[in-house]
Amino acid sequence: MAPVSGLLVDALETCSPRADLLMSRVAFDIFGMIPAGEVTVAARVVRPGRTIELLEAEMTAGSRTLVRATAWRLATSDTSAFAGNDLDAIPGPEDARPLDLTGTWRGGFIRSVEARVVGQAVPGSSTVWLRTRFDLVEDRPTSPIARIFSLIDTANGVATRAHPDDLLFSNTDLTVHLFRRPTGSWLGLRTEVSFGPDGLGLTAAVLYDVIGPLGRSAQTLTLRAAR
Repeated sequence: MAPVSGLLVDALETCSPRADLLMSRVAFDIFGMIPAGEVTVAARVVRPGRTIELLEAEMTAGSRTLVRATAWRLATSDTSAFAGNDLDAIPGPEDARPLDLTGTWRGGFIRSVEARVVGQAVPGSSTVWLRTRFDLVEDRPTSPIARIFSLIDTANGVATRAHPDDLLFSNTDLTVHLFRRPTGSWLGLRTEVSFGPDGLGLTAAVLYDVIGPLGRSAQTLTLRAAR
C-alpha cells in the first residue's frame, strides 16, 4: 500500500496542477488485496474552486477498484509570522541506528527501504526514519510529497504490537493531514499502535522530515488471528 499511496498522490499532484494550492489532507480507502501486476491510475477534480479544491484518484485492475483517494487542496498564503506547533522534535536520521525490517516483513518493497531507528523501540511504539532510492515512475523524478507518501503506510509495520505470523493487523484505510510542504527524501515516523479487545486497532503517527514535524497519519486496523 505504501508505494500505491505515492502513485495516487503523484496522480493527484499532476491533475490540473495549481501552483497556488497545496494538498493538506489525503484519505485512502483500500477495497481489497492489491495485485503485483498491471494497474491503471486516474485522477479528477471533484469540486473545483478558487481557494479550495477536492480531488479524487483511483487505482483499478480491470474493472475492479483497488484503492480510492480523496484530497483537499487549499490556497497558500504567507503565515510564517504565526507558524508553530507543540509536537516534540526527534533526533535526525544521522543520529539513528540501522534497522532491519526484513526479519518481520517479506517482499521486494521492504527490501527497497532504508530504515533507521531512534532510541529503543518497544512493541507498539517506535521512532524511525525511512527513505528509498527508487522513483515511483520509471525515468521520471518523484516529487518530495509523492516520495513521502510512498512511505507513510509503512507506519503500520515499524512498531508491531504482535508478530504478523501470530496476528494479522491489516489497515483498511490511511488518512494523512499535513500542515506544511514536505522536503527532502527522509520520512520520520513517531508511531503508536493500539489494539482493542474486539478485533479493531489503530496505528497513529506524527510525520517528520529533516526540518521537523509536518503532519499526522492514522490507519484503521482489522485484527484477525493468523492461520
